[in-house]
Parts: sequence; C-alpha cells; structure tokens
Amino acid sequence: MDQNAGSFLAVRRLSGGGIVHHHHSHSSPAEVVGASTAWIGKGLSCVCAQRRDSDARLSFELSRIQEDCLQRLQNRIEVQYDSSNLEHQKALKALWRASFPGTELLGLVSDQWKEMGWQGKDPSTDFRGGGFISLENLLYFSKNFPKSFQELLCKKNGDRALWEYPFAVAGVNVTFMLIQMLDLQAAKPTSLIGAVFLNLLLENDRAFDILYCITFKLMDQKWLEMHATYMDFNSVIKSTRRQLERELLLEDIQRIEDMPSYRFLAR
Repeated sequence: MDQNAGSFLAVRRLSGGGIVHHHHSHSSPAEVVGASTAWIGKGLSCVCAQRRDSDARLSFELSRIQEDCLQRLQNRIEVQYDSSNLEHQKALKALWRASFPGTELLGLVSDQWKEMGWQGKDPSTDFRGGGFISLENLLYFSKNFPKSFQELLCKKNGDRALWEYPFAVAGVNVTFMLIQMLDLQAAKPTSLIGAVFLNLLLENDRAFDILYCITFKLMDQKWLEMHATYMDFNSVIKSTRRQLERELLLEDIQRIEDMPSYRFLAR
C-alpha cells in the first residue's frame, strides 16, 4: 500500500526527528498519526501506529508455510482500488446492496453514497489509503455479520452523538489501523502482536477480515462508552487499539474467535 497516496498520513516532523500530527493534542513526539485528510479540518484523526524510541523491534523467523500465508495477505493489501476494474465495481455495488437492500443505486458516482458515510459522491476517492482490501473488509462484514453491520451503519445502538463518525470512512480507517498495528507490510513480524496474529492467520485465512469486524464493533462500543463525538475519534481509536493488543496477548487465544470482543458480533 502506498502510504503517501491520498488520505491517510497527516504528520509534521519536529527538528529533533519526532513526529506529531497537525492537530493541537498531547500526542507523544514519536507518534505516527494516520488520518483521512478530509477529517483533519474537522478535528478527526485516526492513530494508526505508535512507535516510541524505547520500543524494541523484534524479529521472528518464519516457516515456508508462514511466509506463504503472510504473503497472501500482503498481496491483498497491495491491491489499490481501481474504479475502472469491473470486479472492483462489482464489489462496490454489492456493498451498496448489502447496506441498503431494496434501494436502487443510481450510479457508482452518486450523492447516495454519502448516506453510507463516504466523503463525497465518488467512494473510490476514499480508498486511496486503505486500498481494495478495505472494501473487501466492509463487504465481508456486511455478509457475515449483517446484524452488527446494520447496527453500525444506521447507528442503532446506544445514546448517539449529535456529530457521529461517518461509517464508511471510519471503516477504511479501521483497515489501515490494523495493517499498521500488525505491521503487515514487513517481510516478517516485528512485534509479538504481529507474531501472534500470524498464528491466528495460519489457523484461519480469514482472520484479518474477522479481526476487522471485531475491531469495528469494538470501536463503536468504545465510542458509546466514552460518549464520544467526532472530535474524540482519535482517542476512541487509541482505546480500541489498546484493547485489541491486550486481547491478542491473552494466553488462551488459539483462534481469532477466542478473542473476548468477538462475542459482541451478531449475525
């Protein structure tokens, strides 16, 4: 994935080499912040990676089977959304049907897409940072956990904020955050979290898609618990990431479905 392409990296380098985002916040100087640029002016930013100078970078040797498993996921990550690709168009139309069954889509470029939480009338412009896999993640969520998907799309649960997060764009940010958290663009895991996830991926080649669903649902739960508004999105994502890291390191996690937050998903 091209991290410089489009809409997800918003950082400012300090003279000492540290990095902070453009918002006035209390983030540490060595924190990398990813966000949709259209959210930046609205106070929204998504923390997609935290690397402090004291962090040790681990290295894990992989078997051939592990290498192949990781490579398959990385191949998916590298695919950019192509609005001229018929398969990509088909997937986007399928997402619309899953989101609003019975409502005719007027076109791949239409104001209707704003109802799903895209930033404009052309969703393809929002995939630049997340790539095609972010669309695949949303589509997997809609097909495998339709009840939870609709609850998040329509903001059905809890006491909702006056200014809510845009569903679709938040979904793309979730994909990007997970890729960064698990360091999935590295040749092999560089953290214990990444190594644990690779084992889960070996057990189930859809582990990343399932983790995406868990994360999106967990993020919404954190949003409600924190009585958040769009200005708090950064803090909500941080809290969600910390919870995911804790759960992935639990001793009894043998399958992705063993994660405690998996129970929040409903079919």
